[in-house]
Amino acid sequence: MSRPPLEVADLIRVAGQKFIERSRSWLTAQHRKVLAAIERCRTAALGGHRDACSRCGYRAISYNSCRNRHCPKCQAQARDRWLQARQQELLPTRYVHVVFTLPHLLAPLALQNKKVLYDLLFRASAQTLLEVARHHRHLGAEIGFFSVLHTWSQKLEHHPHVHCVVPAGGLSPDHNRWLAFRRRFFLPIPVLARVFRGKFVAALKRAFAEGQLGFHGQLKPLASPKAFSAFLRPLFPRNWVVYCKPPFGGPEYVLHYLGAYTHRVAISNHRLVSLTGDQVTFRWRDSAHGNQPRLMTLPVDEFLRRFLLHVLPPGFVRIRHFGFLAHRRRAPLLPLCFHLLGSATSSPCAQPPTPDNAEVPSTTPLPPSP
Repeated sequence: MSRPPLEVADLIRVAGQKFIERSRSWLTAQHRKVLAAIERCRTAALGGHRDACSRCGYRAISYNSCRNRHCPKCQAQARDRWLQARQQELLPTRYVHVVFTLPHLLAPLALQNKKVLYDLLFRASAQTLLEVARHHRHLGAEIGFFSVLHTWSQKLEHHPHVHCVVPAGGLSPDHNRWLAFRRRFFLPIPVLARVFRGKFVAALKRAFAEGQLGFHGQLKPLASPKAFSAFLRPLFPRNWVVYCKPPFGGPEYVLHYLGAYTHRVAISNHRLVSLTGDQVTFRWRDSAHGNQPRLMTLPVDEFLRRFLLHVLPPGFVRIRHFGFLAHRRRAPLLPLCFHLLGSATSSPCAQPPTPDNAEVPSTTPLPPSP
């Protein structure tokens, strides 16, 4: 893919310092660290290396990446490494994509308690899938899947949800059979939505009772138990959004499909259109009208504010594995799944050999600029 004409880093170089000065009341050290990393990514400020072709002697300088997980430029390489590692775990069956979304009412609380509420979102959605799939009225099997946290909408607004990618079947309770599902949809969506709502609200009440939640600014009144209970009450009559697509393909397709979800950041550089004065224009898809492509223009300060809404807590793991794909269980259970599906073992895809006439670069490191 060609390099985009405009990048988030360009916006930060042009307007970042003034944005920081105008936003000191709410910017954290982590926000400033993310902005600085993206601005310096693949520039002389981080150093680099000089590549030289061993055949023709051509030399070129490549600057180092910042490797910050919020940087749009760095995520393509991280995604490719992750997908390569996942190749050996793909089962020879169809896969299902399920999305669990937090109600808009909870978004302000999630912004002030990212680690707690995002953890609850992971746990409640995973427990819902495992429990409903295990029930004899539905699949009656132990499933395995991984979940990816996204916190943004196409307009960069705060919209926490998890994408779960699930093999369309599971292990029988005695682990002697692979049970494939027989319906158009993997599991009943109304059941998933009700169970998810109950599990999340119950866990949120426990977190409040244990003093795990913080309340600041306009949310300060919710620190009272009575006010917090009143705040939660409207959540029960609402239908929580759970989206489930029909099975979308087998292992030959799933890697391509996953690449669109696993290592996205809030916006890719290729969606940026222009920076005119202090106005940024970017592309977005209007899901309410058949995913029609649209353009949105925002002041650069508002664009950067929305971008920073999606900075994750330090050390927070945004891709997690559950069921028979959980890290502590996959060693014995994943080979069993392959065996029951008709494959003796899972084997990593071999790397293609380097052709004899390929140009092989040698690398000489360069120090960062002072």
